[in-house]
Amino acid sequence: MVEPLPAVNQLFKNTEEILLSNDECIVVASTSEQISAELQDLLTEFDLPFTVASTIDQIIGQLNNHRTALALLDLSLIEESSTSVLNRLHRDHRELGIIAVEPSPKFEPFLGQEVDRYLAGPLNGAALYQAVAEVLYKRALRAESRALRRELQLANLRTLFLHHLMVIMNSGYLSEVELEAVLKTILIGITSEEGLAFNRAFLALFSGDGSILKGELAIGPDNRADALAIWKKIKTEKLDLQTLFQRSSEDLKEANGVVNKIVQTLEIPASRNDHPLIHACQTRRSILVDKGSADVHIPAELIATLNQDSFVIVPLFSPDRSLGVIIADNFITRKPIEQSDVRALEMFGAQASLAIEHSRLYHDMQEKIEELEQITEELEKSRDQLLESERFTVLGQMSAQLVHALRNPITSIGGTARLLGKRVSEQKNRRFLKVLTKESAKVESTLNDLFNFVSDTNLQKNEQPLFAIVKRAGMVFYSAMKKQDIIYRVMLPEEDLLFEIDGDKIHQAFLHLIRNSIESMDAGGVLTIGADVREDEVSVSIRDTGSGMVNGDLSRARDPFYTTKTYGTGMGLTLVEQILKQHNARFSLTANEDQGMTAQVIFPRDQ
Repeated sequence: MVEPLPAVNQLFKNTEEILLSNDECIVVASTSEQISAELQDLLTEFDLPFTVASTIDQIIGQLNNHRTALALLDLSLIEESSTSVLNRLHRDHRELGIIAVEPSPKFEPFLGQEVDRYLAGPLNGAALYQAVAEVLYKRALRAESRALRRELQLANLRTLFLHHLMVIMNSGYLSEVELEAVLKTILIGITSEEGLAFNRAFLALFSGDGSILKGELAIGPDNRADALAIWKKIKTEKLDLQTLFQRSSEDLKEANGVVNKIVQTLEIPASRNDHPLIHACQTRRSILVDKGSADVHIPAELIATLNQDSFVIVPLFSPDRSLGVIIADNFITRKPIEQSDVRALEMFGAQASLAIEHSRLYHDMQEKIEELEQITEELEKSRDQLLESERFTVLGQMSAQLVHALRNPITSIGGTARLLGKRVSEQKNRRFLKVLTKESAKVESTLNDLFNFVSDTNLQKNEQPLFAIVKRAGMVFYSAMKKQDIIYRVMLPEEDLLFEIDGDKIHQAFLHLIRNSIESMDAGGVLTIGADVREDEVSVSIRDTGSGMVNGDLSRARDPFYTTKTYGTGMGLTLVEQILKQHNARFSLTANEDQGMTAQVIFPRDQ
C-alpha cells in the first residue's frame, strides 16, 4: 500500500532544508509579467529561492547556470514546440521537476507524459503549495531511491572485487611480484569510483625487522585537471573495477608522479610512538583526521607531506604483528570523509593485510625449504666424506700391511738381480737379469708411493724458499729430459718467496707433477715451469706438450690407483693432493688448447 503524502504544512516546514539541497532553486518561467509576479510572490512568501525566465533560451540558461530542482513553466511561451522543448528538458536535466501553469488545451494530450503536475485556471496558493510540495517530495524520494540503488550496486561491486582478491590469494602463495600487483589493485579499488571513490591512496609497510615504517605504493592524480582527465577516460572507455584490476602496472603509473614522490618521503621509525601512523598500528584503530584535528596529535610535517589536512589512516596487521598503514584522502574533490567511508576502507585494509601476511608466510616457507635443502646437502656431503674416510682408512691399513709384507722380499730380489747382473758374463742371462732389476724397481716405487701415502702425515714445517724447491725438483729429471729430447724452460721470478712449509713434502709433490709431464712426452716436447705472484696467492704452473689424458677421465685423475699409463701405480696425483691439502694449497689439471696439459699449484700467501 502506497503511503499517503504528508500534509502541505508539514511538507513545507523547513522545506528548503529538507526538499532542496544547498544552492538549489526553483525557476519561474512565463511570458506574462502578471503570472510571473504572482508566482514570485508566493515563493517569496514561503521563503523558497527562485530565478526568473521569460523565454526558452533564458530557461535553458538558468538550468545550465544554476542548480535547479523545479520549473514552474507557463506553457503559453512554448507555442508549437512544446513537445520538443519538454523532451529536451527531460533529456538534459533528468532530475528536474516540472509543473505546468495555465496550459493551453492544445498541449494537454502531451502534458501527462512530459510534466509532473498540471495546474489549470487561475493561480491558487494552496494548490500551488500542494503541487510544489508533492513534486519536490517525489523528487527527493526518487533521488534517495537512486542513491540507494547506486549504493547497492557499489556494495555488490566491492563484494565482487574483494571476492576476486580472495580467489587470487587462495589460488596459491603470493610471490613479491604478485603481492605488489595485489596491493596496487587494492589501491585502485580504494580510488576507483566503483570502489571507495577516494581521490588518493598511500601504502606504507614496516621493514623486515619492523624498525621503520616506509612508504611503498601510491595511486592518485596530481591535480584536479589530471583527475578530470582520468575520470573522463574511465567513463569514456567504460573501465569498471574488474577491468582496472587487469590493467598492467605501467598503465596505472600515468598520473601517479606526485603521489609516488610523496610516498617515498614517508619513513617513520617504529620507536616514534607519538606519530599518528605508528599510533594507529600500535592501537590497531583507524584515525580520521578532519582539517588537521583528530583524537591524537597530528604533526604539521605529515600534513605538509601529504599537502592535505583531511585524511584517514587505517592500520594493517596480522594476529601477531603490525604490517603497515593505508592513508586515503579526497585531495581533489574535498569531499568530507564519513565514518561509513572509514569502515569500508577498513574492509579493504583487511584484504591488504591478508595479502601481505600471505606473501610473508610464503617467503618464510621458502627460506625454511632452502635451509632444509642446504642441511640435506650438507648431510649428503658429510656422508660421502665419511664413506671416503672409511675407504681410505681401510686402504691405509691394507697398504701398510702390504708394504710391510712385500718391501723386504722385493728389495732382496732387486738387490740380488743387480748383484748377479754384475757377475754374470753371458749376454742372454744379463738381459734377463736386467728385466728383473727393472721390474723390481717398479714394484719398489709402488711400495714407496703406498708407504708415503699411508705413513705419518705430521709435517716438519719451517720457512723454505718455494722457487728453489721447484727448481731442485726439475733438476732431478735433467738427464731424462735430455734423453727424451725435451726442452726445459724455467720462467720463475729471480726473487724467491719464503713459505712456512715442509720442504721435503712439497719437493715430493712437484717431483710427481714434473715426472707426469715428462712421461707424457715420449717423443720429445717442451716443459715450461712458471709462476704468477699475486697479492694474496702464488701460482706455480707446469706446462707440457705431451699426449695429455687421451684415454683418461680428467675428473678421476686424483683417484687412488687410477692411471692411463701402461705402467705406474696411479698414486702420484693422490699423494700430491694429500700433501697440498696439508699446506692449505690446491692444484688443478687442465688440458691445453693446442697440446698437452698444465698442472697449476696455488699457495695462499697468508701462511
